[in-house]
Amino acid sequence: YAERRDLIYKGINQIKGLSCIKPNGAFYVFMNIKQTGMTSEEFSMSLLRDVGVVTSPGSGFGRSGEGYVRLSYATSKENIEEGLKRVARFMKQHQTD
Repeated sequence: YAERRDLIYKGINQIKGLSCIKPNGAFYVFMNIKQTGMTSEEFSMSLLRDVGVVTSPGSGFGRSGEGYVRLSYATSKENIEEGLKRVARFMKQHQTD
């Protein structure tokens, strides 16, 4: 899990407009999406619809979760790499600058 965690952590932080803090003991990251201007629910639904990546809206974890989405890395490295490619593609499609 440490390898997968590091893979997803580094990958997210390389995508313009997204960031996350490296988790210490979980199997998911909370990805900061605040720069997108979307709510966590809007982001999650658009990401699923547009590129087929499933996340959980942070708003489902309480008010302080808004602006974040939860992304699991309890899957293969190949799935993580593919998911990161799709998230990067999604972000390029939704750049506002």
